[in-house]
Amino acid sequence: MRFDLITIFPEYFRGLLEFGVVARARAQGKFEIAIHDLRAFTEDRHQTTDDRPYGGGEGMVMKIEPIYACLERLLGAAEREKRTISGTRVVLLSAQGRVFHQAMARQWSQLERLVLIAGRYEGVDERVAEYLADEEISAGDFVLSGGEPAAALVLDAVGRLLPGVLGDPQSALNESFSAEAEGGGAGLDCPHYTRPPLFRGMSVPEVLLAGNHAAIRDWRLRKAREKTERLRPDLLPEAPCH
Repeated sequence: MRFDLITIFPEYFRGLLEFGVVARARAQGKFEIAIHDLRAFTEDRHQTTDDRPYGGGEGMVMKIEPIYACLERLLGAAEREKRTISGTRVVLLSAQGRVFHQAMARQWSQLERLVLIAGRYEGVDERVAEYLADEEISAGDFVLSGGEPAAALVLDAVGRLLPGVLGDPQSALNESFSAEAEGGGAGLDCPHYTRPPLFRGMSVPEVLLAGNHAAIRDWRLRKAREKTERLRPDLLPEAPCH
């Protein structure tokens, strides 16, 4: 799989590419990452990527021209305009988009190519979302100073699901938001503990130390349900729709 990150701050992703699972998987050739400086696709000597909004108002708006030029270079004009690129998804990161979630990460991990456009300033010319992107995605119900943190989040969430990236494939199944986890339902993961069994009066639950795997499984299912009820009741199947 290939990730293309479009940004006016390419250096932002330097740390992401040098540490952790993403860096290791990239070095091993599990996936490709290409970072594209949007300023390289401008035509004026100031490399302008933003302008004042029509109709007035505060802030600046990212221009459509350099984004169009970048996508044209990456994907080819004919295929991009038809929006029929097999195995490719173009995603605009913005506060107005649908909230990114684990099921979306799993779906995108089946793609051949994921293009992430990091918005900035007051926003991005709406024609990018309407005509150039396939999805408009938000990291959550809050506003960031730019789309770079959200793009890094998406890259990590999708990249770790690709074959061979995690040392143990089960790690991507038995975790929060996973319908494949024990008990299903895509709720939260159960609590986890490790050595020492007792630390300053804080002990590990006895059931985890006894070696009864059936009892451990039942305990984990129950605790995962309790944690979901306490922290994220909206994830439960019987949660009311809003």
